[in-house]
Amino acid sequence: MLKQRIITALILLPIALCGFFLLEGSSFALFIGFVVTLGAWEWARLAGFTAQPIRVAYAVVVALMLFVMYILPGLAPWVLGASVLWWGVATYLVLTYPRSSEHWASAASKLVIGLLILLPAWQGLVQIKQAPLGNWLIMAVMVLVWGADIGAYFSGRAFGKRKLAPQVSPGKSWEGVYGGLLLSLLITAIVGLVRDWSFAQMLMGLIGAAVIVFISVVGDLTESMFKRQSGIKDSSNLLPGHGGVLDRIDSLTAAIPVFAVLLWMAAS
Repeated sequence: MLKQRIITALILLPIALCGFFLLEGSSFALFIGFVVTLGAWEWARLAGFTAQPIRVAYAVVVALMLFVMYILPGLAPWVLGASVLWWGVATYLVLTYPRSSEHWASAASKLVIGLLILLPAWQGLVQIKQAPLGNWLIMAVMVLVWGADIGAYFSGRAFGKRKLAPQVSPGKSWEGVYGGLLLSLLITAIVGLVRDWSFAQMLMGLIGAAVIVFISVVGDLTESMFKRQSGIKDSSNLLPGHGGVLDRIDSLTAAIPVFAVLLWMAAS
């Protein structure tokens, strides 16, 4: 398993880095759209559909919606706004699971939720890419999420006692969340000092980083909740040793659109 994980990572990492940071415009949108479409194919399985024609059809619908969003950029504020509302609702659903499952148990509800997760993730990345220093901003949100994951892993193993959401993901603890938050805030503070941020900029940066860390945790727990409800361990086996696409990007699907909204608020 470890060998598979390493080989898969060595193959995918350069592809992902080139796609994120070397592609521009329509090529970048198409690359991210391909990843999101694969995620849609996986999500249909989480929604309860095992037949390939239905899963492919859902992925095609998502791809077509991405195309419409690309040719109608004026939809971006609505898509990202819907995402912020959704992740607020998702926080409630995760914290109250399994009782909350009565609100989204139907296949139709799950398919709609898939749209609220996947479409804004694409939109957020496209918006961030178009911003000044777009590549650096994409790297920033990824580093925040990765830092939170790394900090949570080590602090959770060392100090984890209080379960975060035992009905959703028994292995996660509040101590892990705090450790991940601390590391991400430390990274943000170092960047702020290097870039000579003012006190106000530093304060806003730290607050923004905290928001991203907490919402990334919700993104992770949300996919875990749907997998647990469906009795599925991994979203697919597309990535040997790593599970599926959604298993790798679950935190980012929440963090990216919220990060894009925070950037827009800071610039306005």
